[in-house]
Amino acid sequence: MADKADWNETLVEKKVTYHIEVNGRLFVIENVPARVNVETGENHFSPETVERLRMIVRERRSPVRTIQTPVYEFA
Repeated sequence: MADKADWNETLVEKKVTYHIEVNGRLFVIENVPARVNVETGENHFSPETVERLRMIVRERRSPVRTIQTPVYEFA
């Protein structure tokens, strides 16, 4: 296992699309500011961004658009 001192993360500021399922409903939020790990693709969000995401889902305002998407079973 590599020593933590050997690990060098490269994070870049990007706008990403955030997906979350709440009570069986899928929410897609576009253009969310994030720091993205170049090596792993992992998104890192500021506490303010996380709170704003929660508010968007909780408020359930009218979306800017609606998409239809298929759902598959992995089995």
